[in-house]
Amino acid sequence: MPQLQERLIARDSLGAEEAYESLREHTSSATATVNDPMWGLASALPWIGPNFGATSEIARSANDVVELGVGPLVNVFTSLDWESVLPTRLGADLAPIQGASQKVAAASHAVKASSDRLNNIEATHLLPEIAQPLVMAQKKLTAAAETLEVASDAAQLLPQMMGSDSSRHYLLMIQNIAETRASGGIPGALAVLTFENGHMSFDQQSSAAALGIMAPVVPVDRQQQQIYSSRLGKYMQDVNLTPDFPTAAATAQAMWERKTGQRVDGVISIDPAVLSYILQSTGPVALNGPELAEIKASGLPTELTGENVVPTLLSDVYARIQQPELQDSYFAGVAKEVFTALSSGKGEPKDLIAGITRGTEERRVLVWSSDSSEQSVLAKYPVSGSISGASVSPAQFGLYFNDGTGAKMDYYVKRTVQLIKECPADGYEQTTVRVTSTNTAPADAATSLPAYVTGAGIYGVAAGSVQTNIVAYGPVQANVESATIDGVKAPFAPYLHADRPVGVVAQQLAPGESKTVEFTFGKIVQHTEPNLVVTPSVQAVKDVIRPTANASCDPGQSQSR
Repeated sequence: MPQLQERLIARDSLGAEEAYESLREHTSSATATVNDPMWGLASALPWIGPNFGATSEIARSANDVVELGVGPLVNVFTSLDWESVLPTRLGADLAPIQGASQKVAAASHAVKASSDRLNNIEATHLLPEIAQPLVMAQKKLTAAAETLEVASDAAQLLPQMMGSDSSRHYLLMIQNIAETRASGGIPGALAVLTFENGHMSFDQQSSAAALGIMAPVVPVDRQQQQIYSSRLGKYMQDVNLTPDFPTAAATAQAMWERKTGQRVDGVISIDPAVLSYILQSTGPVALNGPELAEIKASGLPTELTGENVVPTLLSDVYARIQQPELQDSYFAGVAKEVFTALSSGKGEPKDLIAGITRGTEERRVLVWSSDSSEQSVLAKYPVSGSISGASVSPAQFGLYFNDGTGAKMDYYVKRTVQLIKECPADGYEQTTVRVTSTNTAPADAATSLPAYVTGAGIYGVAAGSVQTNIVAYGPVQANVESATIDGVKAPFAPYLHADRPVGVVAQQLAPGESKTVEFTFGKIVQHTEPNLVVTPSVQAVKDVIRPTANASCDPGQSQSR
């Protein structure tokens, strides 16, 4: 297998075919051996028999993987070029992915079936000579099945969503993480991305402010309205107060259609960090668009790079431009130039894929489709931004932030978030979610920062201070039991969303001030390792999420609270 992998990566089709044939000889020979009647009789013997039976399953599964999985993949691998779906001046070439789609799906199905068969074998009672390779095979096949499922779904979905059958129009929301929302930041700048048979164009720029107030409000389910208020359906700026991106995206689609008359096929969300990742691949872009003519005299950079785009869009623009509508124009203009560079084929494909992958892993790239069949596939993955369903692990916690300042002060807030596994109580798991936040704005922020950045106290928060609504989600069926601020018990609002417990605490920080908020969740029925999802911010996600800690517990006791 390592030989085959090396030759596939090197695109040595002849060498890959030779390695495949060698593989097939080994697995077919092993299968012929275990199909011998004497082997079947040996499998029925007491004590030793299960070892023969397990070996039979390993051999047959290996043969199925090679003949039904590896074989089809070797045949299509040379044409299965994921770089071909990246935009170029001539558009993305979708034909290779479309042509390979059925064989990738068949290979995915075969490997998953083999993986399921092996995972049903209990290794604990087998001889070490059988148990060890069985466990290794189980792990490798599980990983291979997951990878192939992703490849199969992508091969099916990408051509459709990039307009292989008919043109597709997506509302592009650029989340401004200087004013935080649960899924990232306030969606100030808007545009429409159009895909037609792989060709991408950037059309119809607008802003959330230009859409105005929705009257009547766009309906949102009662649970989320209770937590996040009717503002979810009233203002485009607030559709993502909820961390559930499918809700935010469907609401944004309805608002866009109501105000413009255009019904988009889906919603894509990115933030300035994603633009920086793209620019690291494409290189600098010059800002020459006519919509930027009024802004050029402001002293802002006329060339943006992967290094300066984030501070420019999240800080400098507010110091140089006072009018919110021009700020939104600058945001949209920058995005247009970046996407123009992208669609013209600039950039090293591997670096570009790595950048987009990083943005997706950090939940800065979110995608929703109004087509239910496409959305059902997207919902299996974190790119959907769902807070329930297949993409959510059993013991998943979420910590999300919503600005309460009405300004752009989140550029100055630094956070760390950590899970602490507490001692079990009454047979249930308990976990504390801890977040420490610091307002790094200068002491004289009230006067040294622009009023548009501080909010100037318009919404009841002193200039220079930051107010944040901290929203914590626990696993399904758990309880949110308490909240503290700097170790002192604090009032919190408990809710329920998609059978997940939710706690909300409001926190205010003066310049230079730090506070630690903790939510404790109990009655946790899941015994799997917990994981944590947070709102993406100006910080790198890896600098925000700290490793899970374990409380010191007496293993012989189960304590109660």
